Amino acid sequence: MHKQGDIVLVPLPFTNLVSMKKRPVLVLSRNEYNNVADDLIVVAITSNSDEKLYTVPLKNENMADGTLKLDSYIRADKIYTLSQNLVVKRFGKVKKEIIEAVKINVLNAMGG
Repeated sequence: MHKQGDIVLVPLPFTNLVSMKKRPVLVLSRNEYNNVADDLIVVAITSNSDEKLYTVPLKNENMADGTLKLDSYIRADKIYTLSQNLVVKRFGKVKKEIIEAVKINVLNAMGG
């Protein structure tokens, strides 16, 4: 079972929905949800440093376990619901303060 805060690798569609690429994502859905649902709620992670709204920087110091190959950025405006069966690999887990920062950015992106 995947847990909130896990960074996992999944195939994600490009915005044109024509092709897909394996990308890292952050699991946002609560553990209680993940235990009973077939899906995960995730947000995209990128190493692209273009400054965007609703982005949370992610560095190795923000990891509770595991390591990043590159400093990255969590895109709180790129939210997906995906089958748990699509997870290819787990890379690690972020610290709780990163989850909280992402949640705030998700709410801000929706006008909350």
